[in-house]
Amino acid sequence: MIAKTPQPPYYAVIFTSVRTALEPSEYGQMAQKMEEIAKLQPGYLGIESARNDLGITVSYWDSEEAIRNWKAQLEHRLAQKMGKERWYQSYKVRVARVERDYDFGVES
Repeated sequence: MIAKTPQPPYYAVIFTSVRTALEPSEYGQMAQKMEEIAKLQPGYLGIESARNDLGITVSYWDSEEAIRNWKAQLEHRLAQKMGKERWYQSYKVRVARVERDYDFGVES
């Protein structure tokens, strides 16, 4: 689904990853848990994710402070550690300020 975001400006955290072959079911469970926890965080706006050989997850936030708080959230930190140890061959995180957006066919 396409995330419903407010009028800009807001922030996007773009997480691009290449997975290892280890523990795919455990990874899926953790990813779902992280999404559920993220939704409870102050400043969370939405998420979009796609995976094939390359995974891309974009989460949307109302401020850089909200992003820092999410990065430091205890269960998220545990997931980050497990990701480095088990699930990711490589990854890159990018943080961007969204200055404008537009859409077609997206319900408001």
